Amino acid sequence: MLDYDADVRVNHMDHPAGQRGYLAQGAPTLRAKALLGGLAVVAAVALVHRPSPDQSSAGVSDMMGCSAAGTGTLCDAVTGLSKALRDPILPFNQVRTLPPRETPGAIDPAITQANIDTTICRPGYARSARPPYAVTGTLKRRLMQFQHPGETMADYELDHLIPISIGGAPLDRRDLWLQPRRGRANAADKNVLAYVLWRLVCEHRVPLATAQRDISRDWTHAYQIYATPENVARYHFRHRETGGE
Repeated sequence: MLDYDADVRVNHMDHPAGQRGYLAQGAPTLRAKALLGGLAVVAAVALVHRPSPDQSSAGVSDMMGCSAAGTGTLCDAVTGLSKALRDPILPFNQVRTLPPRETPGAIDPAITQANIDTTICRPGYARSARPPYAVTGTLKRRLMQFQHPGETMADYELDHLIPISIGGAPLDRRDLWLQPRRGRANAADKNVLAYVLWRLVCEHRVPLATAQRDISRDWTHAYQIYATPENVARYHFRHRETGGE
């Protein structure tokens, strides 16, 4: 099992999904290239579909010869690029990047905001609380047979939706799911988020309940809120120094 709370000893450079994962590594660059390409197409089409003189005082869309989305090829292109510029980077296949409904997340009731300094924030806590491989390995094999028959076990992690490091229940089936190690928004990306959240909670910058709620509702959205470039740079590569397991 390789959720960040449980196994930070594995460096991203050794991860089978390829270094730091899609969200943390390549998404902004790929998105920028795609948008630049789209803008070039729109510019080319605009030379053909020039607006008439009486449209010179219109808004941005009308300046391109459009008054509403769906009125023509150029309008559709402008509307699509505008939406892409506004929308955050999200995975295409949320069925694979988000856990199934039967995995809403579960917390350890023994972990509270009042005792985080002596429990989850204590170096070595998550490693000591992590179930043994004899238990998790068996569970992972059963889930693979049921959910991904014929696929390779190494392509998935048995992940705690709410990481042990922020009070996730170590052996509650509602907190365990098979997370892909490859593709967009993969296990390596969630490991980054888990570590950043652990640091923020233990520095008393984010309440424990807030971190638990946000990562369990939609971890890809929580990634965009908490795993900012600044936070990743500030925390992520220093985990070996602090013992944040």
